[in-house]
Amino acid sequence: MSVAKPASLTLDEFLHLPETKPASIYIDGEIIQKPMPKTRHSRLQAKLINGINEVTEKKQIAYAFPELRCTFGGRSIVPDVAVIRWQQIEFDENREPVDDVLIAPNWTIEILSPDQSSNRVTSNILHCLKYGCKLGWLIDPDDRSVLVFKPHQQPEFCHKEDKLTVLDGVDLELTVKQLFSWLKMKAE
Repeated sequence: MSVAKPASLTLDEFLHLPETKPASIYIDGEIIQKPMPKTRHSRLQAKLINGINEVTEKKQIAYAFPELRCTFGGRSIVPDVAVIRWQQIEFDENREPVDDVLIAPNWTIEILSPDQSSNRVTSNILHCLKYGCKLGWLIDPDDRSVLVFKPHQQPEFCHKEDKLTVLDGVDLELTVKQLFSWLKMKAE
């Protein structure tokens, strides 16, 4: 991650800046641009979003959003996947979701990129947990592992055949091995 602007802007001033691609986040007065996703990152992100929404959207349990800006607790972050329970999604008069999300996601998923600081990404997950998030994943494609975070608990290291914890009410069973098998696109 690289610092994009001086630390002199307030959160409100940051929120009035034009969006950047890739997205910038605001943490403790710093504006940090997220790295541009690479192929493996994008593939895992898409497969996770599709898999989660396949089992949650019709039943209106939750919805997984890609790269959704969430502003709360003095930060404005953009998780790779933000899963929000249906009853917490704010809708307008047209039954469309409002653009500004001012709560922590219920489940935050981050996919580590090679040039990202794992400590900075972990800090965002911990921030989410502090403000009501129920579950966080830090996926490391190079290590083929997932750190699972829950409020007031030690992180759990998951790899190989370990079953991944999902948000309560989400009918999705997934092991770490299955998650990373999604990276294979070419038949053997």
